[in-house]
Amino acid sequence: MEVHSWFETSPPVLPKPGSLTSSRTSSSGSITIPDRMQYSSAIYEETSFSSLQSDVSQDSSHNSHQKMINSPSVTHSCTGNFQTLTPQISFLAVHGNTLYAASLNEINVFDLTNYCLVDNLNCSGMAKSIAFVENKIFTSHQDCKIRVWQIASSSKKHQLISTLPTVKDRLRRCVLPKNYVQVRRHKQKLWIEHADTISGLAVNDGLIYSVSWDKSFKIWRISDLSCLESVKAHSDAINAIVVCANGLIYTASSDGTIKIWQRNDDGRKKHKLVTTLDKHKAGINALAINEDGSVLFSGGFDENILVWEKDNTADDHMVLSHSLKGHTGAILCLTIVDDFLISGSSDRTVRIWKRSREYGYCCIRVLEGHLKPIKTLVAISGRNGDGTVISIFSGSLDGQIKVWKVTTNSTSCTSP
Repeated sequence: MEVHSWFETSPPVLPKPGSLTSSRTSSSGSITIPDRMQYSSAIYEETSFSSLQSDVSQDSSHNSHQKMINSPSVTHSCTGNFQTLTPQISFLAVHGNTLYAASLNEINVFDLTNYCLVDNLNCSGMAKSIAFVENKIFTSHQDCKIRVWQIASSSKKHQLISTLPTVKDRLRRCVLPKNYVQVRRHKQKLWIEHADTISGLAVNDGLIYSVSWDKSFKIWRISDLSCLESVKAHSDAINAIVVCANGLIYTASSDGTIKIWQRNDDGRKKHKLVTTLDKHKAGINALAINEDGSVLFSGGFDENILVWEKDNTADDHMVLSHSLKGHTGAILCLTIVDDFLISGSSDRTVRIWKRSREYGYCCIRVLEGHLKPIKTLVAISGRNGDGTVISIFSGSLDGQIKVWKVTTNSTSCTSP
């Protein structure tokens, strides 16, 4: 893939190696693409401001409101743009000082210290998600496969080392009829195989979880790449997954529900359904969860971002606390970095949210510039004096990756 790039300023502020703040993100795979819109501005910068109309409203049962707030001093600029020749960017991920950008049938790898293209991973199916485990890279694809890559020590290039399910796993199970499941009329597959696009990946405690448009999620053991379990989880396509350090699994679906799963401790290590969250009015595309698992964010086709907070009465129970309004199109991706929630939408904007003491969550910035829906986001943060510098990478169906630099200073819109 040919990549053109330009930069108005220096590359984004990157933390020292080993201190990178990773964002937790997810995005959907199935969306409606609107007609192409004209947009004239390619690069711009806005200075600090003193107030911004809050686009935060709570669910009607939680005292709905919209208020003007005292916003923080925020500056932002679009510092770079990767103009690709592919029609869309499907997923972005950052690992160390490396940016992975998935598009049609390939994943491009960029060095963030100089923005050089350092490698290109050719795939037979569009990549929908990327996860990292030690020195391995896992990618999920539209062709129902998970590919495992490793960086060669000599050439520093990525090498494909396996595809899931592995040949060994297939051969071990293909003999017994009980290992086959009906995926559609007159067609069967091994239960270890996904039957549709694999839309998301998540890693936790030696396991990797995959979700699919086939309505199921599967659990794989990283040490030997074998499939341990398959769960028929939803009544429609699953678009997103996040996993907490405590082992709780959250899956979001086009059926409009979020389901929480937990691993049994009865020796069988199977997963059971804990509860279902069903406040969205349409399909859900994206999930993000904070580091300690106490706050979950979900976004979907109803144009709302719902905020779920852990109920003190039970560790595995989440209650709806806020509904964030502002986007005028479906929410397609969410990511968290530090105390900031970042959302991307089919309305072609990126919004940055932060919790305030007085009004709950407030939108502190709207980033505009993409010509088509924003499909994927990833963000990293660093310090600059008394403020925080966030570098945001947004990937769109217009085939562009934009690099945004957002600086926030001491503010009244801070976490309680």
